[in-house]
Amino acid sequence: MSRASKDGLAQFRAGLIPIITTEMNDYGINLADFRLNEKDTGSADFQIALMTRRIKHLTDHMGDHKKDFSSRRGLLRLVARRRKLLDYLASKSEERYQKVLKALGLRR
Repeated sequence: MSRASKDGLAQFRAGLIPIITTEMNDYGINLADFRLNEKDTGSADFQIALMTRRIKHLTDHMGDHKKDFSSRRGLLRLVARRRKLLDYLASKSEERYQKVLKALGLRR
């Protein structure tokens, strides 16, 4: 087995999901639009967009699985974490905050 396939298998086993930023996903969020530079994965803008994508996925999941309480708890924690990041971004840069809200279609 080649090293590349072993690394891919190791990622699969670890449950890691690669972040695809060049393609639009089902929710219309292009993560590449929220990067501040080419290798950016830690800025508040990018993290908020990533969380929004996960929140939309979990919201769809909850529509089908109404009694899945562990996923519901994870969804609520994710929403709270995104809210904290949005508050941080609003305090640091109002311009970037407004841009993220408009791009993601979030209410505040």
